[in-house]
Amino acid sequence: MAKHLPEMTADSLQKIEHKGILKWIEKAGNKLPDPFMLFIYLSMIVIAMSVLLAGNAVTHPADGKAIAVKSLLSTEGIHWMLTEAVNNFVQFPPLGLVLTMVLGIGLAERVGLIEAVLQKMMAHIPKAIISYSVVFVGILGNLASDAAWVIIPPVGALIFMAAGRHPLAGFAAASAGVGSGFTANLMIAGTDALLSGITTKVAQTIDKNAHVSAVDNWFFMAASVFVLAFIGAWVTDKIVEPRLGSYRGEYQPEMAALTKKEIKALKGAGAAALLYAGIIAILVVPEGALLRDPENGSILSSPFLKGIIPIILLFFVTVSVVYGIMAGRIKDQTDVPKLMGDSVKGMSGFIVLVFVISQFIAFFTWSNMGIFMAVKGADFLQSIHLTGFPVLIGFSLLTCIVSLFITSGSALWALLAPVFIPMLMLLDFHPAFIQIAYRIADSATNTITPMNPYLPMLLAYYKRYKTDAGFGTVISTMIPYTVLFFLAWLLMMFIWYVFGWPIGPGVYAK
Repeated sequence: MAKHLPEMTADSLQKIEHKGILKWIEKAGNKLPDPFMLFIYLSMIVIAMSVLLAGNAVTHPADGKAIAVKSLLSTEGIHWMLTEAVNNFVQFPPLGLVLTMVLGIGLAERVGLIEAVLQKMMAHIPKAIISYSVVFVGILGNLASDAAWVIIPPVGALIFMAAGRHPLAGFAAASAGVGSGFTANLMIAGTDALLSGITTKVAQTIDKNAHVSAVDNWFFMAASVFVLAFIGAWVTDKIVEPRLGSYRGEYQPEMAALTKKEIKALKGAGAAALLYAGIIAILVVPEGALLRDPENGSILSSPFLKGIIPIILLFFVTVSVVYGIMAGRIKDQTDVPKLMGDSVKGMSGFIVLVFVISQFIAFFTWSNMGIFMAVKGADFLQSIHLTGFPVLIGFSLLTCIVSLFITSGSALWALLAPVFIPMLMLLDFHPAFIQIAYRIADSATNTITPMNPYLPMLLAYYKRYKTDAGFGTVISTMIPYTVLFFLAWLLMMFIWYVFGWPIGPGVYAK
């Protein structure tokens, strides 16, 4: 019976598709105004709501201070909107990150390095596991922090195209791994350290000896990588790609056979990559190394991780220049900045869209609308008095809803943890297990929230292959990943809870 479960599930989901649910979402989403105008209208709605709710206050769970909704049309609000508009734009984190990474990735693409690497990869990756491999790499990509959003989805599209499959299926698979699978990993990442610090501080208000370390979710999150990669591959093959059909778009980079000169250049680039990695390892691995944290010698809080973006950029520039010179694509020093400049030209639409999105998110944050909604949601969940495992499900569902409006994982956890950790600890749940219930919900919704600062970048790349795509197209494509990742995670939590398996070294659900 188990053998036929995937087919039965696929049939059920295809029936749903035939009834038009995903198509309806796509059409409805794409009937919305142009993304630029959409976020102008959303900003106007936030302004109106801030006026209507101005003065309504909630108590911040972390510090007990009263947080009131502030009107954006007050004297203070108008002054703030005018004086901070430029800062909201230029200090919008994804803007600098995306443009920085495009310099390196664009150079690699224009000298032909990415094409050459993909051809070599395709010769060694069995076609049967391409989807699995793309999702798997996407999930592990969170080690590179937000840079994974910029690097992995476009490469996933090219890998699928090289295999004769629809590039948007590869783009979606990689995006699902990077976004909805963000919190899972085989290694301990900065997220583990950041969240566990907040959890420990709150848990000690109930038990002064409570402590949650960065490795306390490790076993559960490591297992999640393989489960989510399997589910993501299945969603890609059974739901997403059948909806897309055959690719007939205009954007079709040529994948001609590599010449002897290009093969030699690829080997040279590989040697440069190894040399670069070796130098970085020398600067990071030894005790007291230059790129470790100078105060405690840690890697998790080190200049290496904090400076990962320029380190990755320099890596791409190094290997691209070596490949370009050896392949004859770079003939003098003026070629490098020219090729970089050409790659940035294609991001002009993204830059324009970021201006209005940055204002919308800043309006939402300054007015305290996000905090107000989160606390009200938490109050409601407490008022219905759930107990046992269902309360964890309720908590995760609430997190899913609130995370659509507050995209910073650490900020949202700092808001929810003081309410739910004490409540759930009194029901005998380990704070590290409560943390998992939060992480899975916050992660799963990353690819569908309109507050995701990388959503305009995803749309910009999406339009390469489907010029009439809108936000509805992107969101309808990603919803199956969000729903099934979240359901799979809930099932995993229930299994760990029932069987008493460790979620980390010596740590259990209760």
